[in-house]
Amino acid sequence: MRWIATGLVLVAATVGVFFVLSRPEPLTAADLPRHNANPERGRLLYIIGGCISCHRPPEGDSSMKADLPSGGRPLKTPVGALYPPNITPDAATGIGSWSPLDFVNAVSRGISPNGTHYVPAFPYASYHRMPLEDVLDLQAYAVSIPPVAAPDREPVPSWIGALRRGVGLWKKLAMRDPSFTPDPTKSESWNLGAYLVNAPGHCGECHTPRNLFMVPDGRRHLAGGPHPEGEGRVPSLRNLVGRGRYADAEELTDAMRFGEMMGYDRLSSGGMGDVQANLAKLPEAHVRAIAEYLLSLK
Repeated sequence: MRWIATGLVLVAATVGVFFVLSRPEPLTAADLPRHNANPERGRLLYIIGGCISCHRPPEGDSSMKADLPSGGRPLKTPVGALYPPNITPDAATGIGSWSPLDFVNAVSRGISPNGTHYVPAFPYASYHRMPLEDVLDLQAYAVSIPPVAAPDREPVPSWIGALRRGVGLWKKLAMRDPSFTPDPTKSESWNLGAYLVNAPGHCGECHTPRNLFMVPDGRRHLAGGPHPEGEGRVPSLRNLVGRGRYADAEELTDAMRFGEMMGYDRLSSGGMGDVQANLAKLPEAHVRAIAEYLLSLK
């Protein structure tokens, strides 16, 4: 009986420690900066963040506009299909009833308005590096999008949702980086490119290999690895000139802006077609800054 009692105590202690370490840690209203949100800047962040790429409605659904992020198109993962939610400002089924604090906690902390962890297919581990002012700018643009009534769909298999509490432990490993800090030894353009790539652009979510715990391996940042959808590989973004992928920043800028129109067909595979389409909507200076940063990675 003593062994049984000891075992029960150990199990209870383990469960207790798990729930303490995995609890959500949201920001509070006191953490929000005083900021006059800029929806135009938010629009650029929405574009580089590729929000529409994941939150499009299902193909063939004529009741939904394809250019509005009403969600529902399946996102394949090695453990099953996830359905990105509706992020239009519909009050009942989207984010229309969210406060600025709700939005910041979702984007920067991966925590829903009801206090649960979001599955990290939502790349908040990268968005976590964005200054809160930028996140508030993003919300200012998001609420200007026409609202669409589109209820969320449950993941397949449904047990994926049961993993949410454990995501809290994963966050302690994956979200150690602070907000992006400019490098004073680099140019303003380089720093802009570094920010766009590593924070809102979340390029490392696909282009950085992950360790045993599915945390991006910082020692191999943007060095390529298995495709997150479980098929094929994602190429390295390092040493692009030395490997003969591009001649210089000018060519890489053209590739990101024009893609197949200029013969850069390799930018259209493995999901990069959507990425390139988003990059084409950015100001040329932003795309050139991304090229400058990427070509500095040896």
